[in-house]
Amino acid sequence: MSQNSADLPWKVRLFASLFSFTFKVMIRRSDGSLNRLLLNFLDYKTSPSPDKPIDGVTTTDFTIDEDRSLWFRLYNPVFRTSTTDNEVKIPVIFYFHGSGFICLAANSKLFDDLCYRLARLLPAVIISVNYRLAPEHRYPCQYEDGFDVIKFIDKSYFEVLPNHANLKHSFVAGDSAGGNLAHYMALKACKSELSNIKLTGVIAVQPFFGGEERTGSEIKLSRDPFVPMDTTDWMWRSFLPEGSNRDHQASNVFGPNSVDISELKFPAVLVIIGGLDPLQDWQKRYYEGLKKSGKEVYLVEYVNAFHSFYLFPCVPEFSLFIKEVKDFMQKQMSR
Repeated sequence: MSQNSADLPWKVRLFASLFSFTFKVMIRRSDGSLNRLLLNFLDYKTSPSPDKPIDGVTTTDFTIDEDRSLWFRLYNPVFRTSTTDNEVKIPVIFYFHGSGFICLAANSKLFDDLCYRLARLLPAVIISVNYRLAPEHRYPCQYEDGFDVIKFIDKSYFEVLPNHANLKHSFVAGDSAGGNLAHYMALKACKSELSNIKLTGVIAVQPFFGGEERTGSEIKLSRDPFVPMDTTDWMWRSFLPEGSNRDHQASNVFGPNSVDISELKFPAVLVIIGGLDPLQDWQKRYYEGLKKSGKEVYLVEYVNAFHSFYLFPCVPEFSLFIKEVKDFMQKQMSR
């Protein structure tokens, strides 16, 4: 991000500097452990607003399993209020937040704000999943939590979803680690029998993948404030099973230990990458792996986009990102 940081809004530059310092110096301890208490203190959480719309969207929290703290926040665009038989249906997005599998939550302000925007601008009913975090809960806990929410909605949608939610046009989406989760949710869906959900597409926004190899973008952008190489290595060590390396199938999705998906009816995938993201080479390999497996996949690259650009509506790429996602969804829903 450094060569173009002067072109970024001052708020973004300030956030990047504070995030990098706080994470490296205060949250990630020298012994490799995580200061969860401080992290939770700094992570501003928002409350749902079920009765009073915010920018035309209401939000409601639903708990599935208190023991696991497994819950989701439902974002409902209230301008879709018709109750007639000709009511216009809108798609459903199962959304998984990023942050390396180790921090933040569905009600963290950064992701709450993002999901409000997605619900309003696409528009769509958003189901933002709150999953367990590493290192306290390692792989495959996050994948289990995510798919448990999908199965819950498939079975009990009539208890929680608005009438205008169309489960036959469902998408899984996520950013960074959430993009990784979105891929594996689609993989689980391919191997399961869902009664009411038809998975129409996958939206992987700068998905978090990796491997033992050092790629050119990781080396070139090793001092990135959001996902420098030493931080992503630590995230993988915190998330993957003890004794595993980064060529585990969860991280190196088309690597030596990967699952063959060529025979699976995998939904279409939109992969969004940024030219200033250290993870871009792994994301391009994900795109190429899907193509080689015979899957429908689209790649969108924003040359000047840094990792997590989608959290900042003030950057020019944000409106382009919304348009690309909207166009992709409409194309899949028109079939």
